[in-house]
Amino acid sequence: MGIGNRIRNAVNALVRPTADLNDEKLLEWLGINTKDKKLTGEVTYYTCLKMLSETMGKLPLKYYQETERGKIRADPDDVTRLLTIRPNKIMTPTTLWTAAEMNCQHYGNGYIWMRGEFARDGTYGGAYTIYDIWLMQSCYVTVLMDDLGVFGGKGEIYYQYSDPMTGQQYFFKSEEVMHFKTWYSLDGIMGQPVRKILKDMVGGALESQRYMNNLYENGLSASMAMQYLGDLDEPRRKALEKKFANALTGPANAGKVIPVPIGLQLTPLNMSMADAQFFELKKYSALQIAGAFGIKPNQINNYEKSSYANSETQQLAFLVDTMAYRLKMYEEEINAKVLTPRKQKKGYFYKFNEKAILRTDSKTQMQNIKTAIDGGLYTVNEGREYLDKPAVEGGDVPMVNGTYIPLTMVGKQYQKEGGENNAGTTVQSTEPTAGEDGDPKPDGDEGAA
Repeated sequence: MGIGNRIRNAVNALVRPTADLNDEKLLEWLGINTKDKKLTGEVTYYTCLKMLSETMGKLPLKYYQETERGKIRADPDDVTRLLTIRPNKIMTPTTLWTAAEMNCQHYGNGYIWMRGEFARDGTYGGAYTIYDIWLMQSCYVTVLMDDLGVFGGKGEIYYQYSDPMTGQQYFFKSEEVMHFKTWYSLDGIMGQPVRKILKDMVGGALESQRYMNNLYENGLSASMAMQYLGDLDEPRRKALEKKFANALTGPANAGKVIPVPIGLQLTPLNMSMADAQFFELKKYSALQIAGAFGIKPNQINNYEKSSYANSETQQLAFLVDTMAYRLKMYEEEINAKVLTPRKQKKGYFYKFNEKAILRTDSKTQMQNIKTAIDGGLYTVNEGREYLDKPAVEGGDVPMVNGTYIPLTMVGKQYQKEGGENNAGTTVQSTEPTAGEDGDPKPDGDEGAA
């Protein structure tokens, strides 16, 4: 390219009008609500999103197969490597699942696009070969229901994605997109965000946060009434007001002494936050927001009614009450969209390892593993794998204590043929002897009443 063309292209780039899709005014003109982004500034709302998103990112995804002998670890294939090692060239699985849950909780729905192609010859019932996996921002996705069969599949769901960087639109079939949603769904297709349920409460908590921020920015000083003798025209009054406003507000002026002329009096218009129960109402709003997300009080740093043991119990309750539903929903969508029909029939499936967030201290962990190995639940190599140790020879055989016997055989180890035990005496029956009338004979003398 010549120097003339380069100069001409540079001039065109500077003169040609461009649109930034991150501009809030442009997004509002397009009908995209930018106020939702400010909700993450509310500390409780942000903490709940962080807790749920990071928890989803912590859990490793495992690949199993259900066989006649039970569940076993399956050999990873290309799709498994995408889901567990590198979904695409710029993301890790932790980033992918964390961002998907973040979009799902904030917007009500999370979308992941699986780039690939369908089998042309109909192999595996129209299998879909996946090349890589990408996250789609929920605010740029529109879900379409083809009720009339315009796209060739009546009743099918399609996803329209508007690229925020280029503005180009794409249409994807349902088989190409993993769609995750919240529990709050009236039609089973689209989920609703928690912020929609708690719109007033989240908005009130956000306004209280802004009030506190403004108060600290102004040096913890509120409005004042300025009393003066005589009368001032409008320009002088505004100049006087501006002068004292600059001297009284701002962190740099906090604690300073302000000289006041004779005949002028400043009266603070402070409202006690204690009298208004500001902190009590703020704490109540925080607990309500966390409860709607399924977050326990100790997870938003509220330890008023918590101890160490209680916090550990609340962590287990968080897994059972909150994350168990989320994990089951993710696993069902992944297995339905990623696995081919043939692999589904052969018992292959993906499952998150929820034990990753139930780690205990080293002593308790070793005791639990030792108990499982001694009881035959774990093999030695399975216990070593849990501790990230290499396998050893002979460690794949379950072992139990050799003295263990069934309850129905207790005492038989002391018996010989003929009814005698090892000591040479005859083993007597422990059942009571029946009398002539068929009733058991009482102990003691025969004539005893």
